[in-house]
Amino acid sequence: MTITFTRQIIKIFKHSGKVVLTLSFFLTSNTFLHAEEDATLSNENATTIKVNNIIDQANLASYYAGEDGSAEARMIIVDENGNRQMRQFIILRKDLQDLGDQNILVFFSQPSNVKDTVFRVEKQLKSDDNRWLYLPALDLVKRISAGDKRTSFVGSHFYYEDVSGRNSNEDSFTLVSEDKNTYTISALPKDQQSVEFSSYTVKIDKQNSLPIETIYFDKNNQAIRKMTVLQVQDIDGIATVMKSRITNLSNSSYTEMQFRNVKYNLGLPDNIFSERSMRTPPKSWLD
Repeated sequence: MTITFTRQIIKIFKHSGKVVLTLSFFLTSNTFLHAEEDATLSNENATTIKVNNIIDQANLASYYAGEDGSAEARMIIVDENGNRQMRQFIILRKDLQDLGDQNILVFFSQPSNVKDTVFRVEKQLKSDDNRWLYLPALDLVKRISAGDKRTSFVGSHFYYEDVSGRNSNEDSFTLVSEDKNTYTISALPKDQQSVEFSSYTVKIDKQNSLPIETIYFDKNNQAIRKMTVLQVQDIDGIATVMKSRITNLSNSSYTEMQFRNVKYNLGLPDNIFSERSMRTPPKSWLD
């Protein structure tokens, strides 16, 4: 049966005494197609691995420098009319695992209406972060829901999520371009309903892996929010952002974040990252 079918195929393709080896050509072409598909998939996988590695290094540089750290910080809040407000606080941070769980405490000292307010974060890689805010006037520890993580951090243009960092597992990344000094990466949120933006682009410094500019876009692809690094300083061999700004692009209002007295690898104990410390701050680590 097979031999008869093969002879019929050969008869069909006989012309001027020649047999056109179409079947052989088809098999060869098909092999090339599979090879090209495999090469394309391989290149796509390599690109995905590369961009994810770039993002991991950027998160390490931005949020996991050293084993732990502290800093004095000041936020200058400027509205669309040029009116200015100020927030002053101290941040304590301890990493439980690089690119993983992390504890953060933020102690406010100025102005008087936020004095002794404390913000606490338990950053968790495999689930939503836990966030609390201590309100001294009420002696109340208020839990901040996961849905509020992209709302204003004490009246500034920074969001709660900006302070502790966005989980990279929530986004899909594409390497858009690169030049001698920077990578430009586009990101799409996997859950569009959980955020106020539809995409963002981030520019990352190749030398120190710090994100130096992030622009957020709405569903109409209009730029709505921008983060810019204004000053970087080497502290104990670690490239450290000392000044940054987040701008509302719809009205040009902004908040500038300034850091000083940044320290790394202090040996902060685990037990200070607790509700007790929110009510009774660990003064020996805040001086």
